[in-house]
Amino acid sequence: MKHKFLIYFILVIFFASCQENKSSLSNIQLPEVPESAVNFIVANDLGRNGYYEQKPIAQIMAYTAEHRDIKMIAAAGDIHHFEGVASVNDPLWMTNYELIYDHPELMINWYAICGNHEYRGNTQAVLDYTHVSRRWNIPARYYTQVIESDDGASCRLLFVDTSPMIDKYRNDSLTYPDAHKQDFNIQLHWIDSVLTNSSEKWKIVIGHHPVYAYTKKEDSERTDMKARLAPILEKNKVDIYFCGHIHNFQHIRPESATVNYIVNSSGSLSRPVEKTDGTLFCSEDPGFTLCSVDSSAIRFFFINHKGKTIYNYAVTK
Repeated sequence: MKHKFLIYFILVIFFASCQENKSSLSNIQLPEVPESAVNFIVANDLGRNGYYEQKPIAQIMAYTAEHRDIKMIAAAGDIHHFEGVASVNDPLWMTNYELIYDHPELMINWYAICGNHEYRGNTQAVLDYTHVSRRWNIPARYYTQVIESDDGASCRLLFVDTSPMIDKYRNDSLTYPDAHKQDFNIQLHWIDSVLTNSSEKWKIVIGHHPVYAYTKKEDSERTDMKARLAPILEKNKVDIYFCGHIHNFQHIRPESATVNYIVNSSGSLSRPVEKTDGTLFCSEDPGFTLCSVDSSAIRFFFINHKGKTIYNYAVTK
């Protein structure tokens, strides 16, 4: 116990003594959202021990939470680079998460999923941290939540586990030891069943890997996602599929698709991006997405590392 306290104390002193590249919060102009809406943040690809743009973006997330009544944060994987975590006591929980997102307004529910970097470590520890941190919530590898706006619009959120859907990870048991142990067909059946029986007006699915995206990563990742997950999303008329993994912002809707495929940028280190088939918008800026839901629309806003809203879109029906 004394050893754990000492580690925690050292980390607190370390972060307090580090010179931070603070953003000028006074220059932030947040987008307007309906008063009746329920709002949440989508954030992913975070874990860089506060480096690159992680800490400044965390500050802008906190400012957004303070001024836009954020209900929850959807953490769409890769909270821990590079080798995941070893246990619930891994110091990375402090350096990647607790000491970075330490603002009081971020002490809300974080609903998380595993990304491919979590799959390089102990994925069970990611689930078990639910019993350590009050705000960390990942009751299973895939699960569902319902949120409701003040004007009575309900939204079904599905948090899905995409790494086991991709053969690249399943076939590399040395690097990703847990991926091949998961039966993705059972998960796909569950996703289809939940969406088919959903009576909510809005349906949003959140995973780590993209179905459609510009990226230099292996084509096989998207091929597997298109073959396995996309037909279920399209069949059930999902409004938005949010993902991360690519480290940039992309809004893609191919001609044959009805789903809005959203790549949320990295909350720390970003990568270049180009337009591809169906691209409505793309940017290499790091940042996060503010999502606002009411009876008239799902509105989402890409907010970059300087607190600027660089894109917004409303899904209506």
